Amino acid sequence: MNKTTVIGLDLAKHSFEVVVINGQGQLQQRKSLRRHTLLPFLLRQAPAVVAMEACASAHHWARRIGDQGHQVRLLPPQHVKGYLRGQKNDYNDALAIAEACVHGRVRPVPVKTLAQQDEQCLHAIRRGLNADKVRLSNQLRGLLGEYGLVVPRGDAALRRALVTHLDETATGLSPRVRTYLARQYARFVALLDELAWYDADLRQRVKQDEACIRLQAIPGIGPVVASMVRHWMGDGRQFTCGRDASAALGLVPRQHSTGGRQRLGGISKRGDPHVRSVVVHGARAVVSRASGKTDPLSCWVQQLRARRGFNKAVVALANKIIRMAWVVIARGEHYRPQGEVSSVAA
Repeated sequence: MNKTTVIGLDLAKHSFEVVVINGQGQLQQRKSLRRHTLLPFLLRQAPAVVAMEACASAHHWARRIGDQGHQVRLLPPQHVKGYLRGQKNDYNDALAIAEACVHGRVRPVPVKTLAQQDEQCLHAIRRGLNADKVRLSNQLRGLLGEYGLVVPRGDAALRRALVTHLDETATGLSPRVRTYLARQYARFVALLDELAWYDADLRQRVKQDEACIRLQAIPGIGPVVASMVRHWMGDGRQFTCGRDASAALGLVPRQHSTGGRQRLGGISKRGDPHVRSVVVHGARAVVSRASGKTDPLSCWVQQLRARRGFNKAVVALANKIIRMAWVVIARGEHYRPQGEVSSVAA
C-alpha cells in the first residue's frame, strides 16, 4: 500500500473534496469537484487506490469507480476520525481518509453488490412499514382506551374491535369519533396489506437463494433473519473465521483491559443494529423453547441458562448462530446438528 498512489475522496451530495497522495506519503494534488466532474477526473488518473468513508452513496460510487480500473477502499468513519488533524472541513476529512488508507491498519468495508443493496432497500422499507403499523396500532388502542374500550393483543384482534365499534348500532362512540377512527382504520388496513406484500416478496426471494435456504436449517433463523444475515455478510470472505463475523456484529464482550489485567463487560454492540436485533430475537425464541429437549444444542442452552440466566444464554446463542451462519455462507456447507456431526466423524 505504501508504494501505491492513494486518492482520498470526501463524499457529499454535490461537492467532492479530492486529495492525491503518492507512494511516499506526500500530498501531490488537491481539488474540489462537482458531482458531474468526479468520474471524468478519476478516469484521467493512473490506476490508484481510491479511499472513501463507508457512508451514504459510498457503495454506488465504489462500483462506478471500480469499473474505471481503480481499487476502492471503503473505510469505517469511526476509525477514520482518529486520523483527522486540525479543524473539521472537507479538505481535512479527505486527507484523513487518504492517510488512514495509507496506514493500512483500518479494515475496509466490503463493497456491496447491486443485489445486496436491493435487499437492504427491501428491509429498510419493510422496517419502516412495521414501525408505522406499530405506532398506529398503539395510537388506536390508546384512543379506544379513553372511551373504556380495551382491545386484546394482536393486529387481528384490533381489526375485529374496530369493525365492531365502528358499527353505527354500537354504543359509546359518537358519530364524530367513528368518522375519525374509520379513516385511521382504513390507513391501518392499508399498512397491513402493504407489509404483507413485502413479506411475500421477501419469502419468495429467500426461496430463490441457495445460501438462504441452507441458513434456515440453523435453529433461530427464519426467512427474515436468513435474508438479513445473507445480505449483511455477503460471501463471508471478509472474515477469517466465525468469531470475526460475530465480533463485527457486536456479539462479543466489550474489552477495557490495562496493565495486563483483562476486564470484559457486556457485548460491544458494533455493526448493524438491525441485523443484530433480529438474530438476538431468533436466539430468544430458541432459548425460550429449549426446556425438555434432548438434542445437544438444547442441552447446552439449558445448562448455560441455569448457570448464567436467560438473557446471557440468548446472547451466547446469538453469537453461536452467527458463527454457524458464517460456516454455511463462506464455506458453502450445510448445517448439521452436533449429534449428527459426531456420528459422521465416528
